[in-house]
This record gives sequence, C-alpha cells and structure tokens, in this order.
Amino acid sequence: MPASQAVLDVTDATFATTVLEASKSRAVVVDFWAPWCGPCRVLGPIIEKVAAEYGDDVALVKLNTDQNQHTATQYRIQGIPAVKAFRDGKVIAEFTGAVPEPQVRAFFAKLAPSPAEKAAKEAERLAMSGDSAAAEQKFRSVLAQSPGNADAIVGLAQILVARGERQEAATLVERAPGDRRAKALKHRLFLDDFAERHGSEDLRGEAANAPRDPRARYRLGIMLAAGAQYEAALDELLESVRIDRTFADGAARKAALAVFDILGPDSPATREYQRRLSGLLF
Repeated sequence: MPASQAVLDVTDATFATTVLEASKSRAVVVDFWAPWCGPCRVLGPIIEKVAAEYGDDVALVKLNTDQNQHTATQYRIQGIPAVKAFRDGKVIAEFTGAVPEPQVRAFFAKLAPSPAEKAAKEAERLAMSGDSAAAEQKFRSVLAQSPGNADAIVGLAQILVARGERQEAATLVERAPGDRRAKALKHRLFLDDFAERHGSEDLRGEAANAPRDPRARYRLGIMLAAGAQYEAALDELLESVRIDRTFADGAARKAALAVFDILGPDSPATREYQRRLSGLLF
C-alpha cells in the first residue's frame, strides 16, 4: 500500500498552484466542504481514508467554501459536500453528497494511473536524470504492453531525435496523433529536415532580394523556426500570408499553426501572432 499523505487545505490564493498546476502530474481531488455541513463530516473521514491508500498517485485537498467563495463560485458549487477531480487543470470527474464508501472507492480507482502510466513516468524521470539508456529500455517496455501510451511514445521519440534517429521518431509520433507534444515533435522533425536540406542556401538574402515573393518569405520563416527563432519566423510566415495567402495551398498559414503547436497555447507569442494571423485571414 502506498504511504499516506497529509490532506492539504487549499484556498482561493493557492488553488491555481496546489490544484490546477499540480494536476498536470497527477490527479488532484478537491473536497468542497464547510464546518457546519453534517454530510461533509460523514464523507470527510471516508474520502481521506480512501485517498490515503493511493499515496502519491492521487492527491486530496480540501476547500472550505465559506472562506473561499471565489473558487466555490467559479466551480459552481451549489451543494456540499462536492467532490471534483482535476487533471491537466480541468475537471474530469465529480460527485455531490455523502456517498457510501464503495462509490468513493470506485471514484478513486478511475483516477489512479495504470501500471503502464506509472512506468512511463518513471522512464521520464530516468530521462530527466540523464540516464537515457535506462529510460529508452523502460519506454520500449511500456510500449510493448501499451502501444498507445502517449507519454512513452513522446519520451522515446525525444531520445531518438537527440540521437539523430529521426525516421523511427517520425514513425513513433504518428501513433499519438491527438497528443500536443507529439504534434510539436512532428513539426520539429520537419523543421530539422528542412534545415538539413537547405542549410547551405542564403535564404535571408533570397528574401531580401525578393521581399514580395511569398515563397522566399515562407522559406526564410521555416529556416528561422528551425533555429528556434520563433517570433522572427512568425513575422516572415505572416508576411508570406499577407502577400499571398493561397501560396502552396496555404503553406505559410499551416507553418504558422505548426509554430503555435511548438510554442504551446499559453505562450504570449502564440496569442499575439494568432491575433495577427486572424486579422490577415478574416
């Protein structure tokens, strides 16, 4: 049985860090309660007992709705006890009321990571520590048992890319089409291939000599993105769109979207250049 963890009290001020941010690495269950609530006192010991059995795999925190009305209102808490499970910053499961222990156990069982998911996380830790050989072995073991595990697909692909084995990495990421990290890695592979093919060409001079040529601006934008100069790349790609949005079936627009995938939706550059691109298209 995993070691039990202390139940934390969360507030309006700490909710973003303790719940939303923490839920990116494991499920976080929030028990919305209040001291005067009789059913809360019934559910509290049950949910704490069950949560303790999951140790680090699932976190439990409690939020006093009387003292933290902003968060309670934000999540539309109308009756308590209300229990919501978060993963990746979003509510993925919930129930209301003092439900019996078997129902609480079933709720937590759906949140706990599978053996494959836990093994993939361990492989990620090995990779971060620099032991890429052990990480690769564990990632491959996970994929032998769970071929669609996105964490293992992305983790192994990253190791392969770092080793220069781009073809196997490209094949791997196709197995996780809905994963944002896999999409970003697929774009990076395209950029690396472009840089390898055109690295000896003077693409900056080409664009300077033909500033009204959408192809020249597009090619320079791709090369800049390959060098991780993302904002400069987006300037070139959006200029290509402005000159001729239909060039090569919208290649510059598609490339800009790929850069947005690499930067992620929360990047200030993504938000700013998405706004500019929309202004050019609509």
